Amino acid sequence: MLLFIIQSDAQINPINNNDSSSFKYFKGTILDSKSKNELTFASITVSGSNISTISNSEGDFLIKIPIDKQDGSLIISYLGYKDKTISIKDLTQEKNIVYLEPIKNLLKEVVVNAMDANKLFSNVLNNRSKNYGDSSIKMVGFYRESIKKRRTYVSVLESIVDIEKMPFSSAVQDQVDILKGRKNVDYSKLDTINFKLEGGLYTALFIDIIKEPINIFSEKVFDLYNFRFEDITQINDKQVFIISFKQKPALEDPDPLYSGKLFIDTKSLAIISATFQLNVENRIKAGLIFTRKKPKDLVLYPTEVSYQVDYRQQNNKWVFSYSRGDITFKLNWDKWIFNTSYNTTFELVNTNWENQYNQMQMNTQKLSPNVIMSDRIPNAVDVDFWGQYNIIEPEKSIETAIKKIQRKNLKEILLQ
Repeated sequence: MLLFIIQSDAQINPINNNDSSSFKYFKGTILDSKSKNELTFASITVSGSNISTISNSEGDFLIKIPIDKQDGSLIISYLGYKDKTISIKDLTQEKNIVYLEPIKNLLKEVVVNAMDANKLFSNVLNNRSKNYGDSSIKMVGFYRESIKKRRTYVSVLESIVDIEKMPFSSAVQDQVDILKGRKNVDYSKLDTINFKLEGGLYTALFIDIIKEPINIFSEKVFDLYNFRFEDITQINDKQVFIISFKQKPALEDPDPLYSGKLFIDTKSLAIISATFQLNVENRIKAGLIFTRKKPKDLVLYPTEVSYQVDYRQQNNKWVFSYSRGDITFKLNWDKWIFNTSYNTTFELVNTNWENQYNQMQMNTQKLSPNVIMSDRIPNAVDVDFWGQYNIIEPEKSIETAIKKIQRKNLKEILLQ
């Protein structure tokens, strides 16, 4: 992912409402039944379909269900907890509280040494075709990216995207079209400089370690990383290995690589989730990874870079479900005593998909991997903008920021 620093003026373009007669929405919160803590990024799926969403970082979710699917059930899943199935007819449209039960760890002791961990990772890659299939997938996703200066959101961009996800055996990159989108920005909060995210949407696909593991691990994976068995847990009736990986120490100054954890189904050897972070100890090298363009006397470097990618199972195959990236960085003008902290977050959730068994037609009009989404999407002040599309429920801080920016934008529109 690259950061592109550029001066820009916001443009206002209000968008009309959508008809809501073909679907019904349901809101709720997912909690741990014992601690009552929120469960973040839990999966919510409509049974017998590929329609799904996730809970946000506060455990809240919103899902829109077509009328013809409302006789079914919702299935809520979270790693280390029992699945919960709820009849849609038993839900209210607002304030559903869903409690998930932690799974008691009554697992047999498993011993895995360093060589086993390396072999396990190799087997994960060797079993990709069996576990994930090798056909193209047509996916509708919800993408959000935001930029925050200290604790204040200055930009929130959201879009519905149409993705042609290519098989991992293909060298062709995933292709993306924007179906619908909006942004809310307040560039005045950025003082003398504006930040734009280049390629954030493609980075959300780039970290799919099943599609392109080389992006994270490189071809010389065992020369660069140490793998280690950490623990074993359970998700529903599946035992799951937890394998950690970390960049090996080097005598010379190494390029920044990653450390993290892989959650692997013990029977199929499919990765069902992964979390990892970039080594940012070398500020100069880490800064170069993320800087596309900047003023000469500006110093920019990341202080924390973390990623998450999840997969969900359907018909004995695992499918890309969700990815997220969080990057915190410092910005300092030459000779300034104080620096400024910024944070950018992107996330992509697969809200619906279908297999594509025929050869896909390539569309040269689709987005470039270097696309700056904020240049392609207008500002919008319509609160019912998304219609029947599923989205990730905004966190309260994001929701507040959007409302503040919308009020400012609406005022500017009325004054024109």
